[in-house]
Amino acid sequence: MSKSLKTFRAKKALITGGLGFIGSTLAHRLVDLGAEVTLVDSLIPEYGGNRCNVEDIAEKVHINISDIRDEHAMKYLVQGQDYLFNLAGQTSHVDSMNNPYTDLDINCRSQLSILEACRKNNPGIAVVFASTRQMYGAPQYLPVDERHPIQPVDVNGINKMAGEWYHLVYDRVYGIRCCSLRLTNTYGPRMRIKDARQTFLGVWIRNILRDEPLKVFGDGKQVRDFNYVDDVIEAFLSAAISDESSGKIYNLGADDPISLKDTAELLISLHGGGTYEIVPFPDDRKKIDIGDYYADYRRIRSQLGWKPATSLADGLRKTLEYYRVYYDKYV
Repeated sequence: MSKSLKTFRAKKALITGGLGFIGSTLAHRLVDLGAEVTLVDSLIPEYGGNRCNVEDIAEKVHINISDIRDEHAMKYLVQGQDYLFNLAGQTSHVDSMNNPYTDLDINCRSQLSILEACRKNNPGIAVVFASTRQMYGAPQYLPVDERHPIQPVDVNGINKMAGEWYHLVYDRVYGIRCCSLRLTNTYGPRMRIKDARQTFLGVWIRNILRDEPLKVFGDGKQVRDFNYVDDVIEAFLSAAISDESSGKIYNLGADDPISLKDTAELLISLHGGGTYEIVPFPDDRKKIDIGDYYADYRRIRSQLGWKPATSLADGLRKTLEYYRVYYDKYV
């Protein structure tokens, strides 16, 4: 354990969306670091929460089944916490277009009420917000750095942008130490695989284990970057303990961007078999697709020393191994 990460020993950490993919993985890491961890999750079926994600640490964490839209619950839960990892959100871009008011409530209004709870009940807390690359929209140049224009192509991107900027305003005006990580395609064990609400890679994992073809939308030439979840967790931890991160926005990214077609072929190779199909974009997805995207993450590398350590091949291999064992708990 590095000296800096010993900071978490005996400290109190609150994770919203704590039974979800990234939140539960973060919980495991914080427990290993000796933190006292509280998980908040609504367990709404359409979202990512799954009690199976924390079965092996259930006795070592506090689990509170609450919705971040419940202002009274959040006022209570933030009290006494040293860190807030604010991961709860509605992540489906298609759902945000079909249900824009729900997305607004969760990704925008609730973020403001969480920050108000911190301001009034625990202004000394350090907050790391899980933001998204989606707010950049279709890139004007690559790789995309934090100075790139913000042009969201869907309701989700707009609301996540507002949620992010609430955090930055509360940092600047009220001195609540907040920063934002703009995540790219995060994948790994514990991700949702029953549908594409969280990530298309989840559905690909499900299909390949069912011996069903992977569906690659468009021409398959779209380029993406991917981060293995363990690497993303290290970014959250580094941001939480760094004074340098206060009021900052950081892209996460990878050094090995790859086309969707090549990603499918890599996954099939690692699995030892399978097929994929190039299929037209569904209308609801085509209208909000952003084309090629990969990030410039030099800011977080230079300021916080973070860089991804897991190659896409190694990460996909670990993910396949996990779901070969625990598949039934996620479908």
